[in-house]
Amino acid sequence: MIFKRLFAALPAALLAVGLASAESGTVLKGADIIDVIDGKKVRNQVVAIEDGIITYVGSERRLPDGDWTEIDLTGTTLLPGLSDSHVHLTSGANVHGFRRLTRSTARGAISGVVNSEITLKAGFTTVRNLGAPGFTDIDLMKAIDEGEIIGPRIIGAGQSIGITGGHCGDATLLPYEVQRKSGGRADGPWEVRQKVRENKKYGARVIKFCGTGGVLSPNTSINAQQYSLEEMKAIVDEAKLLDLKVAVHAHGPRGIQSALEAGVDSIEHASMITDESIALAVEQGTYLSMDIYVSDYILSEGEAAGILEENLAKERMVGRVQRERFKAAFEAGANMAFGSDSGVYPHGTNARQFSKMVEWGMSPMQAIQTATISNATLFGIEDEIGSITVGKAADIIAVNGDPLADIRELEDVDFVMKGGVVYLNEFEN
Repeated sequence: MIFKRLFAALPAALLAVGLASAESGTVLKGADIIDVIDGKKVRNQVVAIEDGIITYVGSERRLPDGDWTEIDLTGTTLLPGLSDSHVHLTSGANVHGFRRLTRSTARGAISGVVNSEITLKAGFTTVRNLGAPGFTDIDLMKAIDEGEIIGPRIIGAGQSIGITGGHCGDATLLPYEVQRKSGGRADGPWEVRQKVRENKKYGARVIKFCGTGGVLSPNTSINAQQYSLEEMKAIVDEAKLLDLKVAVHAHGPRGIQSALEAGVDSIEHASMITDESIALAVEQGTYLSMDIYVSDYILSEGEAAGILEENLAKERMVGRVQRERFKAAFEAGANMAFGSDSGVYPHGTNARQFSKMVEWGMSPMQAIQTATISNATLFGIEDEIGSITVGKAADIIAVNGDPLADIRELEDVDFVMKGGVVYLNEFEN
């Protein structure tokens, strides 16, 4: 499986800066565990970890004999490491509008190093990075995998694919005289196939394309469909030939419906999804990744961050509609993913979305499941992450309170372990 090689211990250079290696023989003691598979809390459990893998979950009295190193987490709540199906690690929440024209690809990569560590220490041990210029997300993934920097497991999309003048394409604030072509711009069935192949060539593990205009791109309409059904089918077909899943950015109803008919794996945003499209998503098992917190940030702090009035107006039009459609899709039984669009708003605050999910119809357990076992299934790695289960990676977080009683507990994580390595432990004396 694609993440097995990630479970090796990090090099001594990283461990020297205060990280504790679990290696073989570590036990987390005394915590309650949220069992996301059965949807219940199990009290006063221990978790044994060897070589970055969970080897035992149960009562302390049945813990196998061994020379265990103990980490006392008595009174806390353990959860699987959280995951986010839609982030932009190389983007910054204070770099919008004209400010984006001043930001180089290299500077974005540097920001990505910082944002990766922030994201991991916020409890998000796996993320799907849906679009970055110059394949910087793939470079981040490799640097993390090889132990050079600290960050979550990354499933990177490389360069997002989009039409000429479109969201993910080369929508721009610049005049005609200043020509600009984004790396992911492609038009027509054969060009989009070539872009899928190019993304795969440079290490992409998921394909992302834009099926409608976007809130934050200039001169695009969120209602307007980008790519014909024929082009969308070409993207999906080529991705499937290469064993890659496909995520589509889509706000408006026409683009959403066409993307569903083309067979995408997830709809990102899905803001104006119709009842007809919800029914098709349920039938096909398509995941809906609806970022229902980000509107709060855009409308309250976006102007100060550089977001232009054109874009604020689009968010005012779509924000509440998206939340109402989230509730309708959830109640209809659609597969729901946790996707925050972090990078539009500050990295490390991904968990603010949980309270919105609860406000708009989910129980705390159901919201947690979207960011654990549900996302793991969407990513195709449910045998490796997503629950505290024997045989899976030791990606484990802890909070001092009970997130089933107050979901906002997840906004302040106190303990983070990824692959058996402790990156944060606020419970240490």
